Amino acid sequence: MATIVFAGGGTAGHIEPALAVAREWNISHPDDEILFLGTKKGLENTLVPANGFRLLLIPKVAISRKPSVTWLKIPFDLLNSIRASYAILQSADLLIGFGGYVSAPAYLAARLAKVPTLVHEANRQPGWSNRLGALLTPHLAVAHPVQSREFRGALLTGLPLRADVAQACRESSVDWMAARVQAKTALGFDKNTPLIFIMGGSQGSVAINAIVAQSLEGLHLKDISILHSVGRLNSLPQAHPWYKPVSYVQDMALAYLASDLLIARSGAVTCSEFAALGRYALFVPLPVGNGEQAHNAGALIHSGRAEVVAQSDFNSQYLLSSIDSLLSKSRAASSAGDTKDLNAAHKIVALGEFALGAS
Repeated sequence: MATIVFAGGGTAGHIEPALAVAREWNISHPDDEILFLGTKKGLENTLVPANGFRLLLIPKVAISRKPSVTWLKIPFDLLNSIRASYAILQSADLLIGFGGYVSAPAYLAARLAKVPTLVHEANRQPGWSNRLGALLTPHLAVAHPVQSREFRGALLTGLPLRADVAQACRESSVDWMAARVQAKTALGFDKNTPLIFIMGGSQGSVAINAIVAQSLEGLHLKDISILHSVGRLNSLPQAHPWYKPVSYVQDMALAYLASDLLIARSGAVTCSEFAALGRYALFVPLPVGNGEQAHNAGALIHSGRAEVVAQSDFNSQYLLSSIDSLLSKSRAASSAGDTKDLNAAHKIVALGEFALGAS
């Protein structure tokens, strides 16, 4: 029996792919012990236990995006986090990392403990944690081709899909158009009325929500239905028969299938799930970080299934003046999703098995 440790906390973009691979590993190796590393404030505290896996907490290494006096604490926080990770990893057989705050100290601790490590990068532009991890192991996987010397020669696996998205993709491939009509009806919308699905990530987006609020009346005049995920931390606007605001969409697969147009951030997981099930998208990249969101939608744009607008240009006037064109492009796009990521988790498990055997 082996002990496999997964590192990838903070946001759904790091956690969901890790969970997909953990489920696949559990199917292939039911006797192995699977552990997740996380911090006490990350989204992993909800998602990991809900999926039946054990979560172990380590201190978070918080790094502000702008120069701050808190940077003086980084070396001490990092040492504490490495020490806590080492205590867990010294009895582990393999570390599989997906980036984020949790991963960097885990990669360093695994190197000290001589534990083989696999790094998966979901974005087209890697973050600093995974760039560090890629320098410490030869076992690398990417969701897309990455222009980065650290990931030269990495295995192209795709991005592991959530179980519900993968299942919906398989089932819908029998008849995509019928699946889309059924999904729209299941959500309580008129099957003949265009439906826009708007979301700003797992926590919502104040900026996107504000533009939607300013545009509602104009969108209603165009006879458009809207499903709006405002985020758990934001108050719910008033609902209408044609406008359904929710704190969080429980059945994301159904929402992707039902929508004629998605308006969302272009996180790696969102782009991958949309590619599997969606039809046409307008992405508004998050204007912070290392710019990875601006690159994630490239393949979808190239295939004629998406376009991107900068947040500085995304306003009510833009949305109302562009919506007819966006819906027209949606109607012209293929109704079929993309099955390319269905085997991503299996490929990463195979690479992990190789890393174990090579150690």
